[in-house]
Amino acid sequence: MRFFNSMKTLVTAGMLAVAASAACAADLTDTPATAAQSPWQIRLRALGVITRDSGRVDGIDGSGLSFSNTVIPELDVSYFFNDNIATELVLGTTKSSVHGEGTIHSLGEIGKTWLLPPTLTLQYHFTNLGRFRPYVGAGVNYTLFYNQDGKSARSLDVKNTFGVAFQAGFDYMLDQHWGLNVDVKKLILRPDFDANVGGSHVSGKANLDPLLIGSGITYRF
Repeated sequence: MRFFNSMKTLVTAGMLAVAASAACAADLTDTPATAAQSPWQIRLRALGVITRDSGRVDGIDGSGLSFSNTVIPELDVSYFFNDNIATELVLGTTKSSVHGEGTIHSLGEIGKTWLLPPTLTLQYHFTNLGRFRPYVGAGVNYTLFYNQDGKSARSLDVKNTFGVAFQAGFDYMLDQHWGLNVDVKKLILRPDFDANVGGSHVSGKANLDPLLIGSGITYRF
């Protein structure tokens, strides 16, 4: 049920993207007033977090892992060095349930953890398309895992780790300050973990590699 609720939110985000694209096609060259603006911008998005569902427990052939998908609110802050170059800091937190797959499927839900994955990207914004302002970016991520609890495992300890982020999206500006935003990021995120299962210590790697699909509003100061 949680997954279907997540998909409903993602469908809503997709509808918003289609609406923004349609408006762009109808009025691509209509540019809002271009008075001097602050270099600061914020966005508030609904974000779908879709994990890769891959991983292993060391020493157990055929073992695998899967992770729950979630929908969360997300805030980002951008600073524009000029019209084309900006940096963006993404802030949000989510939780994930870890399940055994393959030869450890019988473990079911191994445990749960919360993730705080601040991500910093450097972006290039295209500015010659009127109200429609696409961008691409890449950067780094450092994910903190906290409030970790075991379920079929007595304990779960996922290690904090660095990752790489890739990004593409667009803003459709309604006026000089307000706009609609659609954004997609891919994180390469593969933390190590330790767990205690049946009194035995095990370790392994969780290949989360989440796809982040977001839609929301933009405000340029």
